[in-house]
Amino acid sequence: MQYPQYNPASDDRPLSDEELNDLDELLAELPADGAMNIEALDGYLAGLLLTPGRALSDVPGADWLPVIWGGDGEQDPAPFASGKQRKKLVMLVLRHLHSIAMAWAQRPQAWEPIFSFAEGEQEGVEYADAEDWAVGFLMAVDLASEAWAPRFDNAPTAELLAPLAALGSADGALADGTPEARDAASRGIPDAMLALWGIHQQG
Repeated sequence: MQYPQYNPASDDRPLSDEELNDLDELLAELPADGAMNIEALDGYLAGLLLTPGRALSDVPGADWLPVIWGGDGEQDPAPFASGKQRKKLVMLVLRHLHSIAMAWAQRPQAWEPIFSFAEGEQEGVEYADAEDWAVGFLMAVDLASEAWAPRFDNAPTAELLAPLAALGSADGALADGTPEARDAASRGIPDAMLALWGIHQQG
């Protein structure tokens, strides 16, 4: 099945809240096991953009798009009710991907990842939980594990990636951590991603 490639010159309009909700609903309605939610998708796209040593525009869409709805990179389950539904989801994904790249390049401090927030026991206290985001990011890492290995093994990038491994790995240090610890790790991710983007831009 043919899928479009990421084109850096394509539509970079950020998705509206309504369009993000539409994308979230499209993902939730897919019948395939392993389909991402909107948080995991956001993390996955960030990981794709940050993969060392390559430009995502050089990677065929068939190599990374099907993973979003549960494909394994070799077999595409194509769990769509219609070609129209598939096209809508793909176009929303591509726009969201491009808007992340443009935000990092032009207005980095305004960029916000899509995390879950839960109310704490104390009134007015909310805890961020980036577990799904981190899981999605690590799925992008798995697509190019050899390229990512030096980033996880060497300081200072290993320190920047540590919260993702702690939150997103099945055996991560924060898999069963306290809400406070998970919140602290989650809130450190945006600055870590911007630092990684700066390193990525240096080649």
